[in-house]
Amino acid sequence: MKSYRKELWFNTKNRREFINITPQIEECLRESGIKEGLLLCNAMHITASVFINDDESGLHQDFENWLEKLAPEKPYSQYNHNGFEDNADAHLKRQIMGREVVVAITDGKLDFGPWEQIFYGEFDGKRKKRVLVKIIGE
Repeated sequence: MKSYRKELWFNTKNRREFINITPQIEECLRESGIKEGLLLCNAMHITASVFINDDESGLHQDFENWLEKLAPEKPYSQYNHNGFEDNADAHLKRQIMGREVVVAITDGKLDFGPWEQIFYGEFDGKRKKRVLVKIIGE
């Protein structure tokens, strides 16, 4: 069994962003040479997320609106966590959107359903953060 590991780095311009990272993940898969196996992709920071969904701008705005209703950024004073930091909402948003995805690899390709893409969700950006890509298989 072969194993591949790579870290992808992101530094968003905004506090919250959704970035389609499917092309970078497909490049990792090509680099690995693995044709059959599993791919794990996870955010390596507690205020960021990796998830699978459709790449539609309206849907991304719906995510933003929904998450902001569930865990509004302000007022900062509403959160016990916010003492020296102001990112409690980002921790909650990450919890909702999830930490990682696992995707089957078949014939050297990500075995997706229709419209599925992999996204990096940033909820407390404007600084460097990483995503782990781990692939195992033959």
